[in-house]
Amino acid sequence: MARRCDVCGKGPLSGNLISHAHNVSRRKFYPNLHSVKTVEADGTVVRKKVCAKCLKAGKVKKA
Repeated sequence: MARRCDVCGKGPLSGNLISHAHNVSRRKFYPNLHSVKTVEADGTVVRKKVCAKCLKAGKVKKA
């Protein structure tokens, strides 16, 4: 299961987890994805994984 937005293509980013003692280890930042039923241009209903930014911007039409 890919952690990627079906609308804008936003995916996971990598970064560092830094403790108070400055011990550094790698970590991932995942997008805020939601599984939403959307209406396509031809009228069919499809379930997509959409990030919260696309939902707020109104880039998808919910069924």
